Amino acid sequence: MKAAQANRQPIKAIAALTAGAACALLACAVHARSIEPASRAPAKQDPELLLIDIYKDLRASQLNEAQAKADALVQAYPNFRVGHLIRGDLLLMHTQPVTALGAGVPSSAPADRLKDLRDEARVRLQALTARPDAGKAPRSVLQLRSDQKHVIVVDAAQSRLYVYQNQNNGLKFVTDFYITQGKLGVNKLKEGDMKTPIGVYYITGRVAGRKLPDFYGASALRINYPNEWDRVQGRSGSGIFLHGTPSDSYSRPPLASDGCVVLTNADLKKLEGSVDIGKTPVVIADKLEFVNKSTWDEERGTATKLIDTWRNDISSMDHTRVLKNYSARFKSAMGEDLKTWFDKDMRSLVDVVGLSVKLSDVTLFRYPGRDDLLVSTFTMETLIGKNRSSLRKRQYWAREGKDWKIVFEGLI
Repeated sequence: MKAAQANRQPIKAIAALTAGAACALLACAVHARSIEPASRAPAKQDPELLLIDIYKDLRASQLNEAQAKADALVQAYPNFRVGHLIRGDLLLMHTQPVTALGAGVPSSAPADRLKDLRDEARVRLQALTARPDAGKAPRSVLQLRSDQKHVIVVDAAQSRLYVYQNQNNGLKFVTDFYITQGKLGVNKLKEGDMKTPIGVYYITGRVAGRKLPDFYGASALRINYPNEWDRVQGRSGSGIFLHGTPSDSYSRPPLASDGCVVLTNADLKKLEGSVDIGKTPVVIADKLEFVNKSTWDEERGTATKLIDTWRNDISSMDHTRVLKNYSARFKSAMGEDLKTWFDKDMRSLVDVVGLSVKLSDVTLFRYPGRDDLLVSTFTMETLIGKNRSSLRKRQYWAREGKDWKIVFEGLI
């Protein structure tokens, strides 16, 4: 009788995991992924999918089935500590009610380690309910170059990394992964602050695992933090990577890195298939916003019009028209104000008779977490008579009242 009563208790464990929203969360998670019954060869399955399968069985009060799948999960992924935590609770459920995640852990276990495991289990499940609608796109990514096959976007609030494929008519969702971020969250300001940066970055290099300490896992993908905007804002630090986990761990808690974005080694290997060094953008946001295609097209059109107006004004040979595009608080990469920079870098170009300007390979991003900041990157081709030249430029546009103004411009 006691065992039978215990078998009716697993929903309480789910409630503890999801802070009182267990049934709704689980129902959404199952619907979101349309999960099939667990395979008997779990090593080939994503452990996150197996976790959801276990909770499906719990929701149906099928404790024995859930137990068998948990046993298979930890056998296939012996370093997946969340799997062991869940399995311990399932074993305890056979003899007594379980009202909190981690009840099967010995009382002597460190409280901070238990909290880390609970947090990881929670965000893994919650992320499935927050999976973006297939008809929506990340608001931050407005336009990519044709040779940029993918873009990576990170949602710190969900501890999730999303991969989108660049298509002619927009962005297509490809896959997503659980990630670890800085111990103290996001919005990096300086070296050693244990925070992950927020911004638009690019993957600039890869370091193979054999050249790294075991702490970094299978490999590491470097991003260009601090970028131009970070430096203008006085942000410092270096060595920010997307990297793997140590060999003795399958994954790490949501808040556990020194500022890097950390994936499991298996997920990092999958992600590397979508990465072109020097081309793939990485957008890191505190909380991602996803919009429908009509909103996305409208905002992309606004950004496109800004740089096209700037191009026409450059070709006009009218200094007044050109300068109207720039903010009074403009700063160059060298820290110069607008007048100093314009006289040195732009005046001679604008004074040329018969100048033709063409922009190509344009990328456009709305800066994450900011409604008032855009970043555009493009190749600027100038033609003067028979002389042709080409430069790669990046501009940051800030909204000032009803207008948009360039607050930074520099060569890449």
